[in-house]
Amino acid sequence: MYGDRGLEIYDKSLLIQYINEKTKSANKGSKSRSSFANLYAIYVLIEDYVKHGFDKSKKYKNYEGAQFTNLLIRQRELPFGSKLQNHALNNRMNAEFQKFFPTSEITPILRNLETNRYWINENLLIVSSGKEKYNIAQVVIAIIDEYIKVKQDSFQRFIEQCEILQNIVDKDPESIHRFIVGLLAPNVDARLFEIVSYSILKFYYKEQTIIWGYSLEQLNEENLKLYKTGRTNANDGGIDFVMRPLGRFFQVTETLDFKKYFLDIEKIEKYPITFVVKSTDDVEVLKQKLRADAIKIYVIENIVDKYLECIEEVINIPTLLKYFHELEQSGMASNILSEILLQSKVEFNYEEE
Repeated sequence: MYGDRGLEIYDKSLLIQYINEKTKSANKGSKSRSSFANLYAIYVLIEDYVKHGFDKSKKYKNYEGAQFTNLLIRQRELPFGSKLQNHALNNRMNAEFQKFFPTSEITPILRNLETNRYWINENLLIVSSGKEKYNIAQVVIAIIDEYIKVKQDSFQRFIEQCEILQNIVDKDPESIHRFIVGLLAPNVDARLFEIVSYSILKFYYKEQTIIWGYSLEQLNEENLKLYKTGRTNANDGGIDFVMRPLGRFFQVTETLDFKKYFLDIEKIEKYPITFVVKSTDDVEVLKQKLRADAIKIYVIENIVDKYLECIEEVINIPTLLKYFHELEQSGMASNILSEILLQSKVEFNYEEE
């Protein structure tokens, strides 16, 4: 849009640089992280800014601000956004921006807690080049619009690939193997990793039975059942899957930050929990790292050990691959693929034509 000035404007605009970082998955396909939450927080505020004509006037400083409820509604109208929560608008976008640009004093999203009104920091939208000043609001909207289109096309192809593989499941099992194994890579979108983890574990545990009862005279034999408790990245208290009838809790995570693990354990009152970790590191290495990092902060070993005792099991990518291989041998690959397709359509709000 700016011809020869484009590169200079990019170099001077922290906002465009931030968006560039957040849209890197555009050329990595549907399996890479999409980062819509923080992008949509920017998008809806700048859209409100443009709608009121502030990119053409200098009156934004007198604007009463956008209402939070309107911003959240608009976020959820956007593709892949129907289940977004308020975290990006309230804090996460600002915190991540600060992490990218630690020397910047600019806070991107401004808000008044008393009135629940929000503004985009106009300093990020005005870029000087020579004697000229450029307002990049419409450029930002155009970039994010293009990113949405790319990700929609990419996810459409992902769905189509799932459906094609379903139709040739008996003729080309190797293609299904490569496809599902590819979804267990460390760089896969967190939501897809949770979906494929659930799909594998659901059928892995389904093959196992437990005998239980309230008395020796009345025993029941029942297959283990794994339930997905809601959408991925939901604020659900650290429970992604629940197993019946054992009552096991599962939490899927891609971080190795012990504080996240301990927070999840704290939220469920130190109830035993199994962590499914998006990592290829050995399980014992992961446990040792958690303990070593925790000891540095808590110092008291007894406190750390009390938390670690709550970790019932750690399931990593190699474990999931092992389970998948066993299920393949039992002819369950097509069932797993069908579950991935079903859960993906639900998770990404995919609507059939």
